[in-house]
Amino acid sequence: MQATAYTYDPETRGGQVLLDDGTPMPFDGAAFDAGGLRLLRPGQRVRVETVPGADGAPRITLVTLQTF
Repeated sequence: MQATAYTYDPETRGGQVLLDDGTPMPFDGAAFDAGGLRLLRPGQRVRVETVPGADGAPRITLVTLQTF
């Protein structure tokens, strides 16, 4: 699914993306590292992959740049 980078903390490598419907969704350092990125700036279009979390809500497992 596609989203837009909203926040990013270079120390924890975590942050939030905004889904196309405006819903914020957090990601952790493991999801960021899985995408092979070194930096993420607010406003960048990204692609995210999710799995159901322990509570049934989607959890981001991968954040990478959206390529066309």
